[in-house]
Amino acid sequence: MAMLFVFSSLSRLPSPPGELSYYDVHIAAYGGLGALAARALSEGRLRNVTWRVVWGAVAISSLYGVTDEYHQMFVPGRTVDVWDVAADAIGSVVGASAVGAWSIIRRRSEARDVL
Repeated sequence: MAMLFVFSSLSRLPSPPGELSYYDVHIAAYGGLGALAARALSEGRLRNVTWRVVWGAVAISSLYGVTDEYHQMFVPGRTVDVWDVAADAIGSVVGASAVGAWSIIRRRSEARDVL
């Protein structure tokens, strides 16, 4: 969150690398935040990841995206963009869901190892 806040505080952002758009960067950044939030809500244990944890992580990271856009209203040279919020939410879903899917895969793998 601190990294996102710092970049959000800049009046002028560096250009995304290669052919990436700013929306791609939003999706990637909030994907990471969604994954980290899911891990935090599960106390760092994959076996504790449930879909309730995943959706909690999506809610937390998406709401942070909304507050991030609000923060940009006060940064000279920056504007509020509803498409940024949408990209943040998409990234949040992707990141948190990836942790949820990995949790399912690991649990099934452990169950097969026991048999």
